[in-house]
Order: sequence, then C-alpha cells, then structure tokens
Amino acid sequence: MNMQNLVESKFDPDLAIVDEICAAGEPWVQRVNKGQIFRIVDLEGNQAVDTLFFNANHASERYSATDTVRRQNRLYLTTGSKLYSNYGNVMLTIVSDTCGRHDTLGGACAAESNTVRYALEKYPMHSCRDNFLHALAHDPLCKQLEMSKRDLPSNINFFMNVPVTAAGDLEFVDGVSAPGKYVEMRAEMDVVVLISNCPQLNNPCNAYNPTPIRLLIWN
Repeated sequence: MNMQNLVESKFDPDLAIVDEICAAGEPWVQRVNKGQIFRIVDLEGNQAVDTLFFNANHASERYSATDTVRRQNRLYLTTGSKLYSNYGNVMLTIVSDTCGRHDTLGGACAAESNTVRYALEKYPMHSCRDNFLHALAHDPLCKQLEMSKRDLPSNINFFMNVPVTAAGDLEFVDGVSAPGKYVEMRAEMDVVVLISNCPQLNNPCNAYNPTPIRLLIWN
C-alpha cells in the first residue's frame, strides 16, 4: 500500500444532503448526480462493500472492471483512481481514501460460489448476489431503469483485501481497513449506486462478522 494514496476529505458530515446507515448484510441504492461527492464509511472495520455503478439515464452503461483495470494498469483502487464504464467513459473518480486499497477482482458472493468455495450446506446462505437481485426487483430506481439480473457486471469490493499470488490465484484474507476508514468519490456523470453490504460469514474479508456502513452525499 502506498501511503501517499491516503488522502483525507475536507467535507463536513453535518453538511451532507444524504447521511444514511446501511445495516449489515443489506442492499442500498441511491442516485448520485454529476459533481456530487459520495462517501462510504467502514464503521467497524474490514467490512466488504460490494458496489456497482450504472449510468442513471441508461443502465446499459455500467461500471466495467475490465476497462478500469486495463486503462490504469492497476488492480487495486485508491485516491486518483478513475472508475470506467463499459462504454469507456469515466463514471467516478476517487478523491479521498483513508484505507488505501480496494479490490476489483474478487466479485460478489453467491449461493453457487459459497457452495464451491466452502461446503454444500452453505448454498442457502444469504449472499451479495441475493442483495443485488432483491434491489433490482424492488427498488424504484432499478425498476425505473428496467434493470434485470443481466445488468449485473463484476463489482468493486471496497475495503476488501484480495491479493493476487505469483501463480495468478486470488486469496481472500484479512482486510486492511479499520473502524472509521472511508473512500470518497466524485461523480463524473449521473449514476445509480447499487451496494450489497456483504453478508459473507465464511471468509476473513470481514472478520466473519458483517457490520453496518455509513453512506454520505454532498453537493
């Protein structure tokens, strides 16, 4: 981790136009308009926050892990990182970060991955994909954009630590975050944010203990 990437914000939480708590293991959806600042706070430390971004006017344009990694030649996100869409446009820019490292590769837990990675009896456990699908089916913003499960690309895992080994394998290990760490982004277009505050209980990404997060938006 490059300590130069750790940049604190100058924004006052008391002046935020949105200040909400997303409970452990739950989904969260919100619109962030171009120019607004969006902050995710890891309240208790090491909570994986699975996050997707969509063009708020055309959901066919959405965050692209491939474009984001390839255009910047780096796997991990921090201050200065740009989040690119599948159309090659910059959706958001990370402007402040007190954690310093966010995963682009680990993806979202699902019933199928829980079964493959852990055990057959883990299949019915709640997962991030369940959260995403629930939001697509019930949240007004998602329904307005007529989104379905086909609109779910690979996501960002804010605060999650997924090292890549020399052999090219992924490891799910203890996080590098801590209570109160946050990441803050400036929207470069109108976006819809879709979050699953990860309910995973089977790996150390969140110390086997899902916890709440805080979400703030400023004009």
